[in-house]
Amino acid sequence: MFALIVGVIFIAFTVFAVLPSCPLAWGADVIAFLKGCAPVFAAFIGLVCLFIGAADIKDKREAKKEELAEKAEAQKSE
Repeated sequence: MFALIVGVIFIAFTVFAVLPSCPLAWGADVIAFLKGCAPVFAAFIGLVCLFIGAADIKDKREAKKEELAEKAEAQKSE
């Protein structure tokens, strides 16, 4: 419950800080920040996707080896 309340407070502060009619009016600064961090964020997400894809390929390869080993074991026991 505490985390929910804190989350609502932070979202309300963000909206208050970004609106142009409020005293802070950080809207332009937030847009500049988003423009600056977008390429870095995209590169980070791409790197994470590469690692996940490589791990998925490795897992599929291991699963296929285990399946072949189980089939071979089943044929030996018959």
